[in-house]
Amino acid sequence: MMSIEYVNWLAVVLAALSSFLLGGLWYSPLLFQKTWMLECGLTELDLEKSNVKITFGGAFVLTIIGSLMLAIVLGPEPQLGKSVLTGLMIGVFWVSTSFGVSYLFEQRSLKLFVVNSGYHVLQFVLMGLVIGGIS
Repeated sequence: MMSIEYVNWLAVVLAALSSFLLGGLWYSPLLFQKTWMLECGLTELDLEKSNVKITFGGAFVLTIIGSLMLAIVLGPEPQLGKSVLTGLMIGVFWVSTSFGVSYLFEQRSLKLFVVNSGYHVLQFVLMGLVIGGIS
């Protein structure tokens, strides 16, 4: 039975922070910001008008939840290799396939799918690395 009794909270928070930092880099001008904005139909003005506290605060809370659930799935003594592989499998087989279904019906571009799914695959791999490496 899954439980939070054995969760290493430091690992959960660090995994969420690492994921958040990855997102900052992934969606920055250094990597995929331009492609992401173009494919989403967003402009700089749209981003400036967004509520930063709600966007980033909400994203961090959701990332903590994802990290916590990964830690619970990995169990009380996560092994590094298993943790990374589990993160990879979640990213590819749960998140990306779910995005794929939505993107097909929403008629979104393959480029946007690759950018967003790529981030989430790496996000869960990185979270698995942190949780497995610290626990």
